[in-house]
Amino acid sequence: MITKMKKLTFLIYYKEYEAFLKRMQELGVLHVQTAQEGVVEPTSELEAKLRRTEHVKEWINRLEAMPVSDNPLADNRGVADILSHLDRMEETRHKAEAELQRLRKDEAALLPWGDFAPARVEGLSEIGYAMGFFVCPERSFNEEWAALYYATEVTREKGKVYFVTLTPVGEEVVLDAERLRLPRVSLMDLRKQIREKEEGIAAIEHEMGRLAQGYVARLRGYEDELRTSIAFDRVVLGTEQVADNRLMVLQGWIPEDKEAEVKSFLSTQEVYYEIRAARREDNAPIKLKNNAFVRMYEVLTKMYGMPDYAEFDPTPLVAPFFTLFFAFCMGDAGYGLVLIALGFFLKHKLSPSLKGIMNLVITLGAATTVFGAVLGTFFGVSLFDVDVPGWMKQFMIVGKIGDTSYDKQMLLALIIGVVHICIAMTVKAIGATVRYGFKESLSDWGWLLLVVGFICTGGLSFMKVISENVSNTAFLVIGGVAAIGIYLLNNLHRNVFANIGAGLWDTYNMATGLMGDVLSYIRLYALGLAGGMLGGVFNQLAFMVRDGAGDALYGVPGWLGCGLILVFGHTLNIAMSCLSAFVHPLRLTFVEYFKNSGYDGKGEAYEPFSIVKNK
Repeated sequence: MITKMKKLTFLIYYKEYEAFLKRMQELGVLHVQTAQEGVVEPTSELEAKLRRTEHVKEWINRLEAMPVSDNPLADNRGVADILSHLDRMEETRHKAEAELQRLRKDEAALLPWGDFAPARVEGLSEIGYAMGFFVCPERSFNEEWAALYYATEVTREKGKVYFVTLTPVGEEVVLDAERLRLPRVSLMDLRKQIREKEEGIAAIEHEMGRLAQGYVARLRGYEDELRTSIAFDRVVLGTEQVADNRLMVLQGWIPEDKEAEVKSFLSTQEVYYEIRAARREDNAPIKLKNNAFVRMYEVLTKMYGMPDYAEFDPTPLVAPFFTLFFAFCMGDAGYGLVLIALGFFLKHKLSPSLKGIMNLVITLGAATTVFGAVLGTFFGVSLFDVDVPGWMKQFMIVGKIGDTSYDKQMLLALIIGVVHICIAMTVKAIGATVRYGFKESLSDWGWLLLVVGFICTGGLSFMKVISENVSNTAFLVIGGVAAIGIYLLNNLHRNVFANIGAGLWDTYNMATGLMGDVLSYIRLYALGLAGGMLGGVFNQLAFMVRDGAGDALYGVPGWLGCGLILVFGHTLNIAMSCLSAFVHPLRLTFVEYFKNSGYDGKGEAYEPFSIVKNK
């Protein structure tokens, strides 16, 4: 549900404004509504803080990614010295890497020639000769060069010939080849320099790793200070000023349950304020308040967008249906047990901020275990075909419907889809009534009556609960009443012919859209079926390997191969099934449900103006 909000308006003398604002930030409950978006100058102090925050965040991410050192280095530097020290080390590392890149380029140039002493080559000039280094394609190499310039082949590599010439000093060498300028260092010395540079870079990274543990904590604290200061500066920059800039007008929102606390605080301040309940048209910020089960699914609502203040919180309905969809897509009781075990294991390994996600994993695993048992699948094995108690098989939804070719699980997926869409249409009609009034929502109620009424009447007739005459009469009555809202009263501010035209257009969209929406739910059945079949294939393959290995060495190789295939195969299948079981239910929620429920998700999340603290 959406927490009720109260709107506060403050009027503060400009000299007391910043002091009052700091106290409000310490209180940490006011969602500030700035009157304008202040312009941040490139040379301003705020812009400098923004750049510094990004710089600090980059170093935090960099240091956190480093492996934990067994021998951390104690360092009591201040934050400014820490950043300077890190920047200097990074600059030194960058220079070393640039130099290393140049050395490796020189090494690549020397490799075809092998290890030789450049000084000895240069010493040939003392006896009147000069040595040239050349390379050319194999097809261009001319054997006559040996006679003309004492050309000597050194090596052939990748279709090229590397060779040297020996000519009197000053004699011009004219060849259809590229003359190379080699580094004036031997290959051995060059590799020594490369090792030194690599060791220097490794030493810098090792020192960073040893400093990381202590530095990260202090940098996080500094980041909190910067973000707190930035939030303060943004509020000041966006505050409306009146009465020749002598009075500051500040508006904001607080949750209704915080009203007493805020009034108690304001009673100690010299400030004029007004407080009133938020109206639907105010578009107040949204703070969700749900029970522990529903709260785990708020992350899905936030992924799409928060409801606005006049809408319903969709999370209480998203939670049970997403759980059902996920369990249907996984469709295997054994995989559900794996998710439960994985959730409990990671819950004690991950950070506190991720424990909520692990609770969701455990919940989805429990639902998958129950629903997988109903679908009769356990690690790819059909429970209905093995020796399990008969009373358990009575609860399994497997096989065909009577003598037809229709699968029970496919029909179940379609029934779930119809129920889901009907609930969405009910939410849309109720929401429109609450927001705009009953007269403005007659079209939504008409469509709800038509769809739900026809489905219920058709179902009762199919099950022989009502006679054919009664069902025909019910269809006519329901269709007639619904048509009044759909075609005649869909908009009371237009003439009847415009309403009929709009109703016909809605009919076309509804007829084509509803059918496609319902058929989308077949993906629940298809994904569960695919996962179960793939699990069964891995089982067959594993036991084929076991049987094929025979009884050699007491059957150990066969059982080993069987175990490896089972572990690898089911691990892969669980990973792929989890991905599908998350993405497709999310699509059914975001597209089919939200579209038919009229949910916009354009609300603003409640973010109190407070002291920033890293979690």
